Amino acid sequence: MDFISGQILAFDKPYRMTSFQLVARVRNALTRKLGQRIKVGHAGTLDPLATGVLVICTGKATKQIENLQTDIKEYVAELRLGQTTASYDLEHPVDNEFPTAHITAEMVEDALRGFEGDIMQVPPAFSACHAGGKRAYELARKGREVKLDAKPVRVDSITVEELRLPDYLRIRVVCGKGTYIRSLARDIGEALGSGAHLLSLRRTRVGDIRVEDCLNPENFDEWLKDN
Repeated sequence: MDFISGQILAFDKPYRMTSFQLVARVRNALTRKLGQRIKVGHAGTLDPLATGVLVICTGKATKQIENLQTDIKEYVAELRLGQTTASYDLEHPVDNEFPTAHITAEMVEDALRGFEGDIMQVPPAFSACHAGGKRAYELARKGREVKLDAKPVRVDSITVEELRLPDYLRIRVVCGKGTYIRSLARDIGEALGSGAHLLSLRRTRVGDIRVEDCLNPENFDEWLKDN
């Protein structure tokens, strides 16, 4: 493979690894192989607590990143109903608890339908969005109040994969660029009058790239010997 002219690679990002750390690992491996440093970048951040498809471009293919970011994405998310956290996931401890006995399967389906289509969504305070010239998470982690404006996003479909009342929900989401599944979990919880946060998040597809076809970062050096 000609990594300098450009290649598009897809990795199954591990839990707790940042997107930047995975890019750095790939860059370092390619530097060792080629004997020179080349451009490497990713086409769409995944949160550290999320796993799954992370598309990485090398060399001249980094010029395609902006276009690749517009690809449709698919996620599988597990939600805990009845509890909220500051980050809308397990990065922070539970800060509030709410009753869930009133929730029915019909309520869940009705709530999910309300988030399909073109919607306005407020990003999480603990995110890479800019607020006052800084990354929102930098301010939030210092205890500063972060106010982010709602942004238009597209959610093509939300499917219930498993519902164990009163407090467990697993969904599959197909959506467009800029959609925060953590924010979707927050909003679903609010719609159910119970609060909610993510237990896990896995990106299973970006465009035509499925997670089953992705490279394992742990085996990348070995893979490079044959490519």
